[in-house]
Amino acid sequence: MNATATRFNGQLKKWNADRGFGFVVAEHGDQPIFVHVSTFPRDGRLPTVGEALSFEIELDKDGRKRAARVRRPGAEQHAQSRRNERMATTGRRAPRRSESSPFASRFITLLFVAGLGWYAYAQYSERVPPVPTASQSVISAPAPAADQPARSTFQCDGRQHCSQMTSCTEAKLFLKNCPGMKMDGDDDGVPCEDQLCKGLFER
Repeated sequence: MNATATRFNGQLKKWNADRGFGFVVAEHGDQPIFVHVSTFPRDGRLPTVGEALSFEIELDKDGRKRAARVRRPGAEQHAQSRRNERMATTGRRAPRRSESSPFASRFITLLFVAGLGWYAYAQYSERVPPVPTASQSVISAPAPAADQPARSTFQCDGRQHCSQMTSCTEAKLFLKNCPGMKMDGDDDGVPCEDQLCKGLFER
């Protein structure tokens, strides 16, 4: 338990780095007081003989005095100064963050609007049928009848008999358009029934 809650200022007089302990002496005293490395601040610095320290004094289990809760006064002031600097820097940077926040909000809003526009366009494209292209909208003209070329070039050339015809179609054209034909003996309108037009549906 603590012998006193009073904090003393002093110096590190001796230090054994291999064993991790040494002795401190208070400013107004000459009695060496045991100090262990575990009581020093964990700031990464090794104890150095002659450095200024502040400490409390307590008794160990055998009733001997030892230093406890060791501090480095200069290090405390330096740490406090660094903390003050960080706080001041944070205070100066705060307006910059607040100034950048409206830009971030506008950017997010633009992204949201663009996403809605793309979604609406995709839905509209799915519902509207595609517009036919010029090549698709052209309606094919009906193919000319097989006998059109023959009719366009047909003329009565004096042939009158079935033996002079090349097909049933030609015989019908001559019978229909030329006078004096001798290809329909029974006058039923079907020429060359025995040679070319065998049957009523012969073409």
